[in-house]
Amino acid sequence: MIITVASYKGGVGKTTTAIHLATYLQTVAPTLLLDGDDTRNATAWSENGKGFGFRIADLNSAALLAPQFTHVVIDTGQRPNDADLKALAEGCNLLVVPAVPSGIDTVGLVQTVRALRECNANYRVLLTKVPPPPEQEGQQLRAQLTGLNIPLFAAEIPRLKAFDRAFHTGVHVGEVKGDPNAGRAWEAYQTAGKETVQSWRKQASTQKLSMR
Repeated sequence: MIITVASYKGGVGKTTTAIHLATYLQTVAPTLLLDGDDTRNATAWSENGKGFGFRIADLNSAALLAPQFTHVVIDTGQRPNDADLKALAEGCNLLVVPAVPSGIDTVGLVQTVRALRECNANYRVLLTKVPPPPEQEGQQLRAQLTGLNIPLFAAEIPRLKAFDRAFHTGVHVGEVKGDPNAGRAWEAYQTAGKETVQSWRKQASTQKLSMR
């Protein structure tokens, strides 16, 4: 399975999502994360600690390394143009679009979804950095996107300092020590990972039936 994480908007948790989906998928089967962002945030995250259980490599190594792994997660660069986004969508089984529930970030989300719909991409939006109650921005964005028939993960990622601590210590958020919210943060990404695998298996089953 090839998962690409992309968005027109920066600061939406793209690298965080790529890291944690790869962490979950590694528990299922051998997983490779391809760092395609010019800032190399995923690589830097890994180098802050002792590395992850999955392999991280430069995107330029894809042709050589990808066939050796069951799952590949691609962390993409910021602000792709429409042609790049179309190519990314065509080169994966599922394109994950992280989205932060705030007015400014929603503009970038609308641009991303419009481009994906034009190329009939298989994509799903993941709400990230969702504020806790009583703030309603997460619920409001979910309702808005549902009304527009935009595919969404049921999982959503809470806005927590535990993710910053995970980056600075070079671990995934479930391994952060001394933070009472770390387990909840990791559970959210585990749920997203399970949804991703279920989507892939459903897609593979549909393809097999269509070939009969």
